[in-house]
Amino acid sequence: MVIGSGERCGQVRGWRVPLGSVFDVSARGSILVLALGSCLTNACSSDGSSSSSDDKPMASDGAQSDPTNDAPAPAAPNTPKPATPAPKPATPAQPTPDSPAPAPADGSTDACGNAKGQLFPPGAPWNTEISDAPLDSESDAIIDYLDANHNTGTRFQIDFGFRVLHAAAGEPHKAFTPNDDFYEGDCDPAPMPVPSGGGIEGEDGYACESDGDCHLIVVSESECRLYEMWRADIRGNDFNGGCMALWSIDKVYGPEGRGDFCTSADAAGLPITPLLFSADEVYNGEIAHAIRFILPNEHIRESIFVRPGTHSTGATSGPSDSPPYSARLRMRADADISGLSKGGQVVARALQKYGMFLADGGNLTFTGQSDQDTEHSWDEAELTPQDLKGLSWTDFEVVELGERIDYDSGSCEREPIAE
Repeated sequence: MVIGSGERCGQVRGWRVPLGSVFDVSARGSILVLALGSCLTNACSSDGSSSSSDDKPMASDGAQSDPTNDAPAPAAPNTPKPATPAPKPATPAQPTPDSPAPAPADGSTDACGNAKGQLFPPGAPWNTEISDAPLDSESDAIIDYLDANHNTGTRFQIDFGFRVLHAAAGEPHKAFTPNDDFYEGDCDPAPMPVPSGGGIEGEDGYACESDGDCHLIVVSESECRLYEMWRADIRGNDFNGGCMALWSIDKVYGPEGRGDFCTSADAAGLPITPLLFSADEVYNGEIAHAIRFILPNEHIRESIFVRPGTHSTGATSGPSDSPPYSARLRMRADADISGLSKGGQVVARALQKYGMFLADGGNLTFTGQSDQDTEHSWDEAELTPQDLKGLSWTDFEVVELGERIDYDSGSCEREPIAE
């Protein structure tokens, strides 16, 4: 896994695909691919740094590879059973699946007609402003727990290891051979586009030399699809991959996402890419979406998740006052951000307006895109991996979480996308 992420992609409960099996797919290993034309996403594991996660994708049964907790610091910019559920407040209203996206107020659009700076329609939870959302009844308890217990040296550090590739219209799709990190049911075996000159998380090219999370992410605008793969490894004509999740980026998913109790490339079952912030966004002064954050497994509530998440893992071992998977936190409106760098203040404002989702297990708290595939560099955006380390957990609060769902109370049942 990539250091810093953790146990994002659970294996499909009770099933594994044997080595040597071949699917007409192209997502294997830690690779994320977005296909904007079909708008699908598949991801199995992502720790937040090229090699810094403690959460590996897991099947619905909770099986998982040994996590890596001592994640090295990310490269500097420009260098390539269950815990007892807490009281259950009413579940917040959820967007209607396949609901059409409203036109952006200023008329500007990005991939698949979505608002500029947002990969999914405005109704997607990560694109929804929560600056005035009510607090959860456990907010104080969760923040007190994190403030007292999460004190590692990588707390509030940023990982810039994830590459987000864009496939041109007509880009050939490659089939992949599932490896041990591909989970039957949870993961999609569809072939995926692999742009020439690209690469996977933590590597210079497509070969997973470091044995890290090696996510492969590709956006295909002509298809309106997002491809996210964990543990991708491409060497010559051999394409091996772990869990691949396909997302349609032109629709709003319902409460059960790609499938209830199903993993994705992240342990919480969420898409990775729409939660990554880029050097271009920070340089231009605005991040118009929520942000991905991760925690070590011992600080994630054991076997519990909340919406819009769909998954947890057996590696979680946090107590009842720790945050569950997919918990949404926001920075307090009265937090003093004046001491942050120019780029750090842009991130902080997004945290106040859109918040952040607990998406995976690992060490490096925040996750940004690599500047290898952006117009501006992180130096130009005036943001380094250390620029948010001055923050404190008391600068945050927990937005209403809704129902606490016991991961062991169900199993993943969905029809995998094969083409």
